[in-house]
Amino acid sequence: MTSVAGHVFGIDFVPRYNNWDKVDPAELFSAETLKKEATPNHKMPAFLEKEARGCDVIVLWLDCDKEGENICFEVIDCIQPVIDPRAKIYRAKFSSITDKDIRQAFTTLGYPDKNQSLAVDARQELDLRIGCAFTRFQTKFFQGKYGDLDSSLISYGPCQTPTLAFCVDRYDKMQSFQSEPYWLLIVEITHKGGKTMRLRWERGHLFDKEIAYLFLNTVKASNNVRVVSVSTQQKHKGRPNALNTVELLKVASAGLGMSPHHAMQIAERLYTQGFISYPRTETTQYAENADLRGVLRELSKTTGADWNIHIQSLLSDGKFQHPKKGKDVGDHPPITPVRAANQSTLTGDYWRVYDYIARHFIATVSPDCIYEETTVYFESANESFTFTGKNVIEPGYTAIMSWKKIVDDEAIPPCANGDIYPISDIKLDERHTSPPDYLTESEVITLMEKHGIGTDASIPVHINNICERNYVKVDSGRRLVPTTLGIVLVHGYQKIDPELSLPHMRSSVETELNEVSFIMCNVNYQHVLTHVLKIFEQKFHYFVQNIQGMDSLFEDSFSPLSASGKPWSRCGKCRRYMKLIQSKPNRLHCENCKDTYNLPQNGLIKPYKEIKCPLDEFELVLYASNKGKNFSLCPYCFNNPPFNDMKKGQGCNECTHPTCRNAFSQLGVCACYICQRGIFVLDNSTAPKYRLACNKCQFNIVLPDAILKVQVKDHYCPQCDSALLDIEFQKRTTNYMENARGNAARGGYGDRGGYQRGRGGSRGGRGRGRGGRGRGSSRGRSRGRSGNR
Repeated sequence: MTSVAGHVFGIDFVPRYNNWDKVDPAELFSAETLKKEATPNHKMPAFLEKEARGCDVIVLWLDCDKEGENICFEVIDCIQPVIDPRAKIYRAKFSSITDKDIRQAFTTLGYPDKNQSLAVDARQELDLRIGCAFTRFQTKFFQGKYGDLDSSLISYGPCQTPTLAFCVDRYDKMQSFQSEPYWLLIVEITHKGGKTMRLRWERGHLFDKEIAYLFLNTVKASNNVRVVSVSTQQKHKGRPNALNTVELLKVASAGLGMSPHHAMQIAERLYTQGFISYPRTETTQYAENADLRGVLRELSKTTGADWNIHIQSLLSDGKFQHPKKGKDVGDHPPITPVRAANQSTLTGDYWRVYDYIARHFIATVSPDCIYEETTVYFESANESFTFTGKNVIEPGYTAIMSWKKIVDDEAIPPCANGDIYPISDIKLDERHTSPPDYLTESEVITLMEKHGIGTDASIPVHINNICERNYVKVDSGRRLVPTTLGIVLVHGYQKIDPELSLPHMRSSVETELNEVSFIMCNVNYQHVLTHVLKIFEQKFHYFVQNIQGMDSLFEDSFSPLSASGKPWSRCGKCRRYMKLIQSKPNRLHCENCKDTYNLPQNGLIKPYKEIKCPLDEFELVLYASNKGKNFSLCPYCFNNPPFNDMKKGQGCNECTHPTCRNAFSQLGVCACYICQRGIFVLDNSTAPKYRLACNKCQFNIVLPDAILKVQVKDHYCPQCDSALLDIEFQKRTTNYMENARGNAARGGYGDRGGYQRGRGGSRGGRGRGRGGRGRGSSRGRSRGRSGNR
C-alpha cells in the first residue's frame, strides 16, 4: 500500500514555448504541450514504478471526484510498464474513511472512469492555453508601460476573470448610485398598561415630501388610532438541508471569518484525519440507507460538548426528524461528521470548522423552530398601521444553531377589536436611500454557483487568485473591494469584448466539459477542446488588435514608467541613472534608453558600492531576500545571460566570468552538502558579518562574529578540493584559534555543521555540485567565456 500527494503530473508547454520574450502568445493556442511531474522533488513516477513492479492486482483509492479520477489514470500511466500485463486494475468508491465505508468500498470495486479523467484533461489544457496567452500578452504590454500597477502578473483566467467581474459590477453600481430622500410616518401610542408601542405604517415610505406631509397632517388631526383586528399565527422556521461544499464555504466566510481557500484546506485536512466525510460535494440530500442515528451516537461521545443534551432528546425523546429532501446530484453524500472530537483533539480553526459541521448535521435531524406571531392592525384617518410580536414555542434546531434563533419580542399587551388609543407622538422621519455594499465572499460564492463558474472544489481557488493578484482586497466583514487594477481590467474587457468577463462564456464551457465526463452523452473530448480553443483564439486576436481601448483606461489610472520610481543605479549604455520601480514587480527602468530590466522578487533591492560589471559597465545592485539570502547582480546580465552556460535570472553568485571579483568563480568555496546542486559562495555584502551562502538553495553558514575580514584564496584543500579562506580576526580576540577548533569539532558555528581551521583553512563538503570549487572546470575559475554577448 502506498499513496500520492495530489496530481502526479501537470500540463505545460514544451520548453521552447516558455520564453516570454521570444514566443508570440498567439502561438500558445496550438503550441505543443507535455505532461510533466507536478512536484519533481517527490520523484513520484519512479516511486510508483518501484512499488508496483510485478503487481497483478491494483486497487486505486483516490478522491472520488473528477480530479481523483484523473489522478487514477496518472498513476496507471506510471505503473503500466512494470505491472503484470494481465494485472487487474480496480477503482474503490468511498466518501469517508470509516471502517464501514472502507469495507463497503472493497466489496463494490469498480473501474476507473476514463471519460471523467478526459474532462479534467480538457479543462487543464483549456485553462493553460487561454490563461497563458492572455496573461503573457497583458503582462508584457502593461508592465512595459506603467510603473505603479503593483502586481507581478496581469493575469486572465476563464473562471478568475468573471469572478472579478462580479465584484467590479457591484462597485460600478455603488458608484452610479444616486441617493434619494424619502419620508416615513412614525406613530407611537401608549397602551393602557403604560407600554409604548411604535407602529409600522403600511405604506412603507414615500418619496414625495408634500404627499407625506399631507398624510402626517391627516393622521395628526384624528389624534388617535383604533384596533381593527388582531391576528395570531403559528409559524415554522425550517431546519437546514444537508451540508454541501458551497454552503460550508459561505458559512466559513460569513460566520467564521475564514477565506474560502483556508476553509477548504481545513475541511480537507479534517477528512484525511477521519473526522468528517468527503468535503467536496454538491449533494444536499442524505442517502435513504444513511445511518443518521449512528452519527448522532458517535457525536454524543464528545466530552463536554453542549450538544450532548440535544442529541439525547433526539435519540430518546422521539424528537428525531427525517431530513428535508434536498438535491442529489450523484457525486458524494453531504458533509457529515464521522468521528467524535473535542477541543483537546482539534484546536483553533480546525475545531471551529468541525464544530459547525457537527452542529449543521444535528440541525438537519432536529425539529423545525416553531414560534407564534401576533399582529395587531390599527387604523387612523383611513391609514393602516401594524404592531407585530413573536413568541418562540419550540426552538427546535435553533437550540443547536443559536445564531439562527428567533429572539422573543416583548409581550404584546392585550388588545381587542375597537380599542382606541391616543397618539402620543407622530412625526415624519426623513431618510435617504443607501447604496449597496461591496460583495462579501459568501455572496460571490452564491453568484459563482448560480452562474456555473468553477466547481465546488475550484471556487475557493478562483476567489483566492483574485486576492493574490491584487485585483481585490478583503475588507472588514470579508467584503471584496476591487482595486484600481481590478476595476480597469474589467472595464477594459467590457470595452473591447464584454464576453471575456461575462459568466456565460465559462458556464457554457463547464457544461460541455461535464458532457465529456458522461458516457451516455457521447461527446468527443477532442471536439470540445478544438471548438472552445477556436472561439477563444479568435477573441484573443480581436483583443490584441483593440488593446488600445483598454490602454486608454490604464493611462487614466496609472503612471508611465518614466514618471515612476527613484534614481538608483547607472545604466551601462548611457551612464545615466536608472529608476527603481518598487511596486510589483520590482524593475529598473532607464528613461533615456527606454529599457526596462527585471529584478528578483520577494526581497529588497539595494545599491551596491557603485561597483560596475566588467562586461557591460552596469552598476551592480544587491538583492536581499526575505529569507535572509543576499547576492549581487548586474541588471543587464540578469536579463541577458552573458555566457551559454548561464540562464536568465542568475546573479553574480552564479556567474561564470573567470576574473570578476563578484562572480562565484572568485568567491565560490565548496559544494553545498544540503542540496548537492549549488556552491557555497562567500557573502561579504554584510561585512564584517560574513556568511557562506549556497547559490542554489536557501541554506547558509554564518561565520563567527570575531572575524574582521575574509578572502577566498587561490589555494585548495588537497583532500576535498575546496577553496581555503584567508581570515583576519579582530585584534581583541584572544586564544581564538583554540576555541575555533573546539567549536568546529562540536559543530558550534553556522546554521548547521561547524567552522574549521583558523587562518588559512575552511573545509566544505567533498562533492563539487555544479562544478564544485576547485581548479579548472571543477571550480569554474578557469572556464573563461563559453559564449558571446
